[in-house]
Amino acid sequence: MIKNENSDREAKVLAQHIYVCMSVFKARRVIDQIHGHSYEETLMILELISCRASYPILQLVYSAAANASHNMGLNEAYLFISKAEVNGGAIVKKLRTRARGRSCLIKKTTCHIKIVLKEKYKF
Repeated sequence: MIKNENSDREAKVLAQHIYVCMSVFKARRVIDQIHGHSYEETLMILELISCRASYPILQLVYSAAANASHNMGLNEAYLFISKAEVNGGAIVKKLRTRARGRSCLIKKTTCHIKIVLKEKYKF
């Protein structure tokens, strides 16, 4: 079997501190559905999912494909998602005023999303 010399190249994109009402668990539900699919299938899946977390992930997939085609010269038709992971980020803490001069702590979670696109073998 002959290995193509372009197949070991990969395009990576990392988004940190995503704060669009998205916890790690909400983002992982979407990431688990797109892992291992081709680029076109991933776009269709993300457009049809009715989760709030799908839009930032869709933007990341577009960005990774643009990086692959512009910087490395890879064809978008042969790309697939080889690695997709979500990790927890910093927790933003805010105070909300309550009755009788008290305050309540609100914790807003953030996450880091990493997506890696690779090119399939061409036979």
